[in-house]
Parts: sequence; C-alpha cells; structure tokens
Amino acid sequence: MLFSENLTKFVGMKQSIDFLPERKQRDLRELVALVRKEIKDVVMVILYGSYAKNTYVECDERHDFGVKTFYISDYDILIVTKKRLGGKESTIESRIRAEFLETKNNPEFYTRPQFINESIKGLNNALSEGHYFYVDILTQGVVLYDSGEYQLATPRELNFCEIEKKAQKYYDKKFASATDFLFHTKVAYDRKTYPMTSFMLHQATEYFIKTIPLVFALYGYKEHDLEFLIEKCKIYTMELAKVFPRDTPEEKRLFELLRSAYVEARYNDDFIVTKEDIDALLPKVERLRDIVEKVCTAQIGYYSSKKAG
Repeated sequence: MLFSENLTKFVGMKQSIDFLPERKQRDLRELVALVRKEIKDVVMVILYGSYAKNTYVECDERHDFGVKTFYISDYDILIVTKKRLGGKESTIESRIRAEFLETKNNPEFYTRPQFINESIKGLNNALSEGHYFYVDILTQGVVLYDSGEYQLATPRELNFCEIEKKAQKYYDKKFASATDFLFHTKVAYDRKTYPMTSFMLHQATEYFIKTIPLVFALYGYKEHDLEFLIEKCKIYTMELAKVFPRDTPEEKRLFELLRSAYVEARYNDDFIVTKEDIDALLPKVERLRDIVEKVCTAQIGYYSSKKAG
C-alpha cells in the first residue's frame, strides 16, 4: 500500500511525492522496491529530510579550509520493520545502495540513499515519549510504503526541557568516553606501541562521531564501522568531511588504516602502523573533537532556546 491515506492524515505526513521531479520519483520507487526485496518484514518506508521538505541540493561544490568537497543531498529514508535489524543493518544497507547505484551514470555524484532502521515497537515508544527526532520525521515526512499491518502511536507533545536534559546527559557521557580514549591514545603513542595507538584513536573517533546522533536524535548506534557512522551523521552536519576528506590516495589510505584498526590492531600481528601515520591522524581526531563539541553544544543550545520559548 503506497502513501497510506489513513496514516498520513493521522500524523500529518504528505500523501505523495508528486511535488518532486519525475526522475526523483522513479528513484524513490526503485528504492522502495529494493528495500522490500531485501527486508521481508518491512512495515513502513518513510522519506524524511531535505527531499521530504523539498529543500534538497543537487550538487554544491564547497571549499573548506582548502579542502574541496561536494555536497549532494541524500534520500533520507526511515525503514520501519517488525524487529530492528541490528547488526545486519550495515550489510543490508550496503547491498541496497550498491544495487541502486550500479545502473546510474557517474554514481559518485548521484543522489545516494541513507537509511535508518527502527522497529515498529521502538518507533511507537519513541512517539509516545515525544521523541524529537521521530516526531519531526512524522511531521515533515512522506510515507513511501505502508503494509497496513500496524498503526502509529499518537505523538506526545514535544517537551524540550526533557529533550535538552537527555541530550546533555548523552553528550556528557559519550564525549567524556571519547576524550578518555584520546588520552590513552597519547599514552600508547609515548610508549611507541603504534598499532595499539591506532586502536585507541579509532575508539576515540568512533565515540566522538556517535555523540552526534545521540544529541541530535537521542539515537545510539552500536556499529563500529567509521564509514557507516560518518554517513549516518551527514543529515546533522557536513563538517566531518573536513576531517576525513578522502580526496587523495593518501587521505583514503589514512582513513582505511584508522577504519581497519578496530579489528586489525588487536588480532593481526602483521598490522603495520608507523609513527608518521599517527602523526597524520592524531590532529584529524583532535579536529573532530572540536567539531563535535561545537555542533553538539549548539544543538543543545537550540533545545534550551525552544524550552525558554
């Protein structure tokens, strides 16, 4: 059942994507078909973000601190399933994205799908609790597919005092853990145990990045893959592209080294990390720390301003 009338009336979501160009509509129909092929217990597929709001950007070239980046709005899609996909989410998402892009010309500059997954029970609990992120999705979103099996809970009125309190709590805990890992990175560096240094640096990076969705969406990811986590943060901030631009072979190598350190540094005796590698990566993670602190404190400040209003 596409564009469920009952559901959209209930939560205020748009009933169609007719406001988008035909090419975008074809893309979204294709993505729904791929999602349904890959995930058998899908309940709903909801478009949110810039495409749902019709504020998307096709391609915008930017230069930040001498780094050339291209910003292209993603198709942000919430996949609601009977049970949360958990550890399978990253693999399933990669398969859907790869199949979607394989037939596209110049896929590097084609609109990419970004998915988040929640169970119907988790989504309804979040709505009942007035969860800011999900209430916003339902206020702004478009239902692309609805199996008709479930109804959504009535969203509770947003309580920005409560949202601010939770976001601050999550920020304090996760950011402090990331800072601890960064401290132990420097201890391992002084001991010249560079593979272990890279592992600690990975953990610091992972925890700093995970702080962002916790503050912006009150949503925590369990995955350790840095590329997956960075992709998930694009909807909240594009500033992470300044830290890991991956626009040269050396930048790509450094990122892949850091990304692989989570496993390789612990279990591969032949994993090679040099002092020069750490010297190149450490300032990046320190810059990441500063960006995370800036964007998260600004978002918490936004919650505070809404509370005061």
